[in-house]
Amino acid sequence: MLLTVKVIPGASRNLLKEEDGMTKVYLTAPPVDGKANQALIKFLAAHYGVNKSAVTIVKGEKSRHKAIEIRQ
Repeated sequence: MLLTVKVIPGASRNLLKEEDGMTKVYLTAPPVDGKANQALIKFLAAHYGVNKSAVTIVKGEKSRHKAIEIRQ
């Protein structure tokens, strides 16, 4: 499955929301040294019930808009 998300780092809690026709992922991790990307992978793996190794950031490594591949 390919998922396009907008990441909001530094939020008060981890949350996945559908807003304005877009999937937004709020993360408590700061956007420093890849911590937000690691938190995103961990959060999406738990949310979709897959291993962390099944979640890959395909596009947008350094952007808030990311393309994520989730393998079942």
